[in-house]
Formats: sequence, structure tokens, C-alpha cells
Amino acid sequence: MSTAVFLAVLCAALLHASWNTLVKIGEERFVGVALIAVFSGAVSLCGLAWVGLPNMGSLPWLLLSLVLHTGYCLFLSRAYGQGDLGQIYPLARGSAPLLAMILSALFLREYPPLLGIIGAVVLVAGVLLMALRGGGSTKLNAKAVRYALITAMFTAGYTLSDGAGARAAQAPLTYTLWLFTLNGVIMLPLLWAHQRGKTWVQIKCNWRAGLAGGAMSLLAYGIVIWALTQAPIGVVAALRESSVLFAMIFSVWLLKEPMGRARIAASLVIVTGVMLSRLG
Repeated sequence: MSTAVFLAVLCAALLHASWNTLVKIGEERFVGVALIAVFSGAVSLCGLAWVGLPNMGSLPWLLLSLVLHTGYCLFLSRAYGQGDLGQIYPLARGSAPLLAMILSALFLREYPPLLGIIGAVVLVAGVLLMALRGGGSTKLNAKAVRYALITAMFTAGYTLSDGAGARAAQAPLTYTLWLFTLNGVIMLPLLWAHQRGKTWVQIKCNWRAGLAGGAMSLLAYGIVIWALTQAPIGVVAALRESSVLFAMIFSVWLLKEPMGRARIAASLVIVTGVMLSRLG
């Protein structure tokens, strides 16, 4: 992995943790996720005139990704309703990179270098340690674990489909803008069905957070989709989960969640995995 791709994915990780923190700060988790999806779609819509239509080769992957991204949004919001950011975020992200690596090997015949695989395994181990032993103000219940793991499955799925789709499109920006625009179109009626008459009130009251989160979400994943065309999917997916470090900082600093030795140990493991991924 080149230095440029490595630094870009770390930047995307920071942005991803930032918009997830915005979701957790709000009272309604689904509203937070949906508003960020809607506003990121609105921002993407403004750019469609400059990129044109996606090519035919990327359309099946784009449609599959829309289904997977929608499922991700629905289950992520449910998971955040059951546990702390410092617990749910790493658990929801932790197993996804290894799943993505296995799927990319099976379906795309893409095999990362040995050091990249070792780095991914170490990084994921640190992420899971952060989730299971990192503490939180509440104890993880069965629903929280179930929703978080289902979210991880959706994450692995859309990582694979978006990597294949962006490569087929041969234009990561075009693919990204269409993906986020259409995802926003899907999430808006879901938000309306959930809030009904309160939808406009929610948009009016939370548009600043929604716009900020939407812009961060779009930029973060746009960077990742570009990186998926430049480096092995599994390694990029693993490196992106360094966002757990940023989420931990935000959870302690902004949400006043507890900090302990387990979190510190997990952070050191994650940093080790990040550096091994860079060398791979």
C-alpha cells in the first residue's frame, strides 16, 4: 500500500468516526443515521451534473450496494439504541474486514500480501478487544451484540460490492456520487415512514448536524472507494477500522464514556495492526 493511499484511508477513518459520533449524540438513533444519509445524498446530487451516468458494467454492483447500505443504516441505528459508542462502534466494525478479505478472495480472486493479512488480523483483534473488554457505561445485551454483528455483515458486503463496482465503473467519483444520491433517495421515505408528521421538524432542527455528518460521510467513503481501486480490498477495509481509535477518543471526550486499561491495551494492538497493514 502506497503512502498516499495509507494516509488517505486514515483520514477517511477520522471522518467516519466523526459522523458516527454525531449519530450517537442525538436522541433518536435512526433519525440521526437517516438524516446523514439524506444530506449526503443531497450533497452528492449537486455533483451529478459534472460526472454523468455510471457505466453499465457497474450497475449490478451499484444496485447491490444500495440494498446493503440501506440494511447497514437500519441495523446500525438499532445497535446504537442498545449500547455505548465505545462498545457498538468497534463491535459493528470489527469482524467486517476479515469477512471482506475472505469474500474478495473467494469472488474476486484477490489475495493480499502475507504482511497485509497479518496486519488485518492484528488490527481486527484489537478492535474486538476494544468492543468486548473496553468498557462502557452499560453492559452489552444480546440485542446490541446481534444488531452490531448484523451491521458488520452488511459492512463486509458493501465493501466488496463497492470495490468491485468502483473498479468496473473506472471512475470512483462517479460511482460514489450516484451511490450516495440513490441511498439518500431510499432513506428519505424510510425517515418519513418512521417520523411521519415530524419529518420536516426533524430536518429543520437537525439540519446542521445532518449536513455536517452527511458531508463527512460522503467524503470518508469517497476516499475509501478510491482506495479500493488502488489497494487490496481486505487491507483497505482493515485499515479503515483504525477509526475505532478516533471513536474511542470521541466517546471519552464528548460522551463521557469510561476509559480503562483494556481500552489502552486494545489501542496499542490496533496501532500495531495499522503499521503492519502499511508495511504490507
